[in-house]
Amino acid sequence: MPTISIYHQDFERLLGRAVTVEEIEARLPLVKGELKDYTPTSGELRIELQDSNRPDLWSVEGITRQIRSALEGCPVQYPFLRTKSRPKRRIMVAAGMENVRPFVAACTAVSYRMTEDGLTQLIQAQEKLADIYGHKRRSVSIGLYRLNPIQFPVTYGLVKPQEARFVPLGFSEKLTLQDILAIHPKGMEFGSILAGHDSLPLLWDKEGQVLSFPPIINSQEIGEVRPGDAELLIEVTGTDLRMVLLTLNILAANLADRGASIEAIEVAYPYATEFGRTVRTPCEFTQVQRISVHAIESALGLPLGTEAIKQALTSYGYEVKASQRKLALRLPCYRNDFMHAVDVAEDVAISRGYESFTPLMPAQFTVGALSPIETISDHIRDHMVGLGYQEIISNILMSPEDLVDRMRLRIGDPGQFVEIDNVMSQNFSCLRSWMIPSLLRVETASPRTFYPHRLFELGEVAVPDLGQELGSRTLTKLGALIAHPTSSFSEVHTSLDQLMYHLVRTYTLEPTSHGSFLEGRVGKIICEGQPIGLIGELHPEVLEAWQITMPVALFELEVEPLSEGG
Repeated sequence: MPTISIYHQDFERLLGRAVTVEEIEARLPLVKGELKDYTPTSGELRIELQDSNRPDLWSVEGITRQIRSALEGCPVQYPFLRTKSRPKRRIMVAAGMENVRPFVAACTAVSYRMTEDGLTQLIQAQEKLADIYGHKRRSVSIGLYRLNPIQFPVTYGLVKPQEARFVPLGFSEKLTLQDILAIHPKGMEFGSILAGHDSLPLLWDKEGQVLSFPPIINSQEIGEVRPGDAELLIEVTGTDLRMVLLTLNILAANLADRGASIEAIEVAYPYATEFGRTVRTPCEFTQVQRISVHAIESALGLPLGTEAIKQALTSYGYEVKASQRKLALRLPCYRNDFMHAVDVAEDVAISRGYESFTPLMPAQFTVGALSPIETISDHIRDHMVGLGYQEIISNILMSPEDLVDRMRLRIGDPGQFVEIDNVMSQNFSCLRSWMIPSLLRVETASPRTFYPHRLFELGEVAVPDLGQELGSRTLTKLGALIAHPTSSFSEVHTSLDQLMYHLVRTYTLEPTSHGSFLEGRVGKIICEGQPIGLIGELHPEVLEAWQITMPVALFELEVEPLSEGG
């Protein structure tokens, strides 16, 4: 969870009133925050935030905005979202960007002279958003520039690594993009994001001045913002348009809270996006959601009534219209974290304060015990560790690319997935349907670890099943992987054989075909007449897709059949 530094006086200026540190701490539950440290001499407060779905709160502006809404009982308004006039500045996206880093959003901020505190907080917000929300710049990266030297329109396009030269931040001499990737600290740190591309992204203006080499580094001449600057350009690039737009909205709102006048920029694409070929940014892209009052009351276990819920949500920043026990809700422009009615119920509880709910003692006394599936899972973990494997725990959310494309499968083949509605990121847009992609994601990130690699994970997957209420079933599966120069079917088969021996289960292998495995080196695992898994050696095309340089042998099996009768 992110931890940020804010300063007492800066907080008071943004809030518009004097508050003590104790009063700030008392209001931090509104942002799921906890005061970790306070330095009286400097006024620095270290705040740990417990919500990874609210990147708008990862700054002093976001925290004060949420608290100010609660104190004033209404949302903070941003006029720049309501302006209908066509923007006077444009960014032109060149053809081919859709294959590298397809999306960009930008705005200008004028009439606010940058202070030391303001710049410190702006850079902190930039780093937190790019590193945590933007997955270390892979999904989202941010550029800040002095506006005056820039001549519009700006072009966002591709160039060959040796074609463009500019002075990057922190250097005094011009370098090519290839040189930047080779010797600049940021190039060495983030260059892998652009691996495999013959042409690289670049932002330049009408006069040919380079603004930046996204997502690596800004230009020293234009991209170094200093205290005293009064006119800025804020730009966001990335691979997910909604994430890019949300990041820009957050930064625009933060600067507007400090008194800046935000002016939109029009982005023109040569290809279609979900918001059209021309996108005005910043923009209000969230949709109105309709939820029954009953759903919220059921989640909270309290009959609050329509007006009380409406007031709680309005105080928390929502736009709300109520009619006949129905609510029409719109999240503010700096949020895009609505996934279920329970999310709204949680915001009602936070806005009202958890202390306002009367606690109830449990009506029944029960003794807990592990379920059969957890009992057998613990046994399997013990045996896998004893066989020399290291356990990993990874996210059940993945992308279709990881589950299907990289696994050399097609939609409809084994490996199809359960999609999530209203996702925040395409990188986490579906539930994993099998365990092997999770193991490969870890193996991809571990090329510098000494071989052999022996990994396993035991956890839940979701498989489509239209016969179930929600259209899917949850299964518990075990996946095990061996990677080293001579890993083979026989080696991983030995591990499976030892595991089944210790579990006192008989099994057989049957030859099969599967797109992810080498033909002739893949089999079904059959236990008591039922197929429960796969074992084999990965196909070289799968290894190449995951950028794994070693042969990989692995198996995967369902755990529940192993617990029956055990």
